[in-house]
Amino acid sequence: MADTTIRPIEDADVPGAAAALVEVHSTDGYPVEGVGDPEAWITPPGVVKAWVARRDDVVGHIAIMKAEGEKAVALWQQQSGEDQARIGVLARLFVVRSARKHAVGESLMRAAMNYAEENDLRLVLDVMEKDEAAIRLYERLGWQFIGGATHQFGEGQQIPAKCYVWPAS
Repeated sequence: MADTTIRPIEDADVPGAAAALVEVHSTDGYPVEGVGDPEAWITPPGVVKAWVARRDDVVGHIAIMKAEGEKAVALWQQQSGEDQARIGVLARLFVVRSARKHAVGESLMRAAMNYAEENDLRLVLDVMEKDEAAIRLYERLGWQFIGGATHQFGEGQQIPAKCYVWPAS
């Protein structure tokens, strides 16, 4: 297995990340919204920081987004009183199937968590209940369940989700 490098995303990585996203959507149904414009999904407004996992090509991605009214943000604010300006939303984590079982997802998570700690951000996330491997990863890394949510997408579609907070020091 080739070495995997985790580093901040660069413009040149976006097409490869988009191709990896399309592959993950075809194997896992993530994201549930689909991938009609994968490059836009990788680079939406509100990205605070993003990373890619690379071998020869991009094999994974993660981002921290600005908090903008997500259910996980609201749940954490209700429970903690934390100012929204100090909350980041962990999002857009995916790893292609061929790179799984090699700690790529964990390495991407650790890059984001280190950034959050260095920048005094509390991270929250929501995850679809169907994404059991992701839930196991979050819980193994110490993320704490803070409540349930319903993820709305498409035309009236919805799917149950779980919300988590990272209890950084």
